[in-house]
Amino acid sequence: MIRRSIEIVLSSIKMTLQELWKNKLRTFLSLLGVTFGIFCIISVLAVVNSLEQNIQNEVKALGNNTIYVDKWDYSAGGGPDFPWWKYVNRPNPKYEELEEIKKRTPSAKYVAFKISISDKVFFENNQLTGVNIYGISEEFNDIQPVDIAHGRYLSDAEFSQGSPVAVIGNEIAEKLFIDPDRAAGKMITVKGKKIIVSGVIKKQGKTMIGGWQFDQSVILSYRFARNIMDPKRADPLILVQGQDYLSSKALKDDLTGTMRAIRKLTPTKEENFTLNDINDFSDAISEAFVSLNMGGWAIATLSLIVGMFGVANIMFVTVRERTSQIGLKKAIGAKKRIILAEFLLESAFLCIIGGLIGLTFVFLLTKVLSGALDFPVFISTSNLVLAIGICVLVGVVAGFIPARQAASMDPVEAIRSK
Repeated sequence: MIRRSIEIVLSSIKMTLQELWKNKLRTFLSLLGVTFGIFCIISVLAVVNSLEQNIQNEVKALGNNTIYVDKWDYSAGGGPDFPWWKYVNRPNPKYEELEEIKKRTPSAKYVAFKISISDKVFFENNQLTGVNIYGISEEFNDIQPVDIAHGRYLSDAEFSQGSPVAVIGNEIAEKLFIDPDRAAGKMITVKGKKIIVSGVIKKQGKTMIGGWQFDQSVILSYRFARNIMDPKRADPLILVQGQDYLSSKALKDDLTGTMRAIRKLTPTKEENFTLNDINDFSDAISEAFVSLNMGGWAIATLSLIVGMFGVANIMFVTVRERTSQIGLKKAIGAKKRIILAEFLLESAFLCIIGGLIGLTFVFLLTKVLSGALDFPVFISTSNLVLAIGICVLVGVVAGFIPARQAASMDPVEAIRSK
């Protein structure tokens, strides 16, 4: 039985290739719809999936299983309908709340504090403007890892003593020192204070959602940074990362009670803080990309329907041209299901060829886009499997009626048709 099935498949492939070679123009026109349909759907899925993966990675880089405690609600959006009046008078997060959160929130693994301003940085006669100046507490690096390419990160002693030491971004190092490797040990000036560079952050590259922008940053310990910026006005933020065994929802519930207790809010009082869950942003991004995928499916479906009619047409012609062969096969004992299987396999193989041509064009497109964009565009394994699956489905649907017609032929009449 298995041997017979293999023979049927090989025979169908051989006949299909012969038909392709004999009728090149007819085959090309018939497969054009399938090729274009696969190109549309897989190219859209490849670009959208790659873009989504890139943005999701950037969101995860903001802190895995992390909640940002702020007075602003990041999901409230912007524009004229943004209820800024609801948030502007809320109290800012305070450094003193850090220890309270650690004590009262067992679900919190790491807790960090951050303040930041945008200002000038000097080195000798060189000056940079619009640099992100961050002041961070000790556990910031546990939540938001800062990878060092040259030199070293801030030490525990420098954090506790508030030493004038900083790590700087790769772009800052290139503009001030030409070679980032030369930056460690040099002295820069921020807000009139001399600061020693201990290390250079590994190059991050451009991001699509903003994020921390470490390439354009100078990172200081909080205890030193509070001497050159006002913690109350320097965009203060508390970052809380949950225990590995807990979900961010459980952390959020626990943290809500903690913050209400710290702020001494009675049960009837509205919360004067917002717990911004990074996982919520990830879910929102996934939902946003669903509509983009649907657009690709809509375009591809129309193309595949056109392709389906093209494949059905070529199969009807094939059945008519092989009528006498079908009669002979049935006369020597070929059963209906054998004839049906042969033509369905041939139809599916035709569509697979069209799909492979479409995938080839998609592959070339990904190479072009990867060079033009700031993130790699790729065809995932699931998309490849999906493409082949669609081709087989389209082939079976398009070839079913012609195949059934061939299988139902009377052998005597089919032989006489010659």
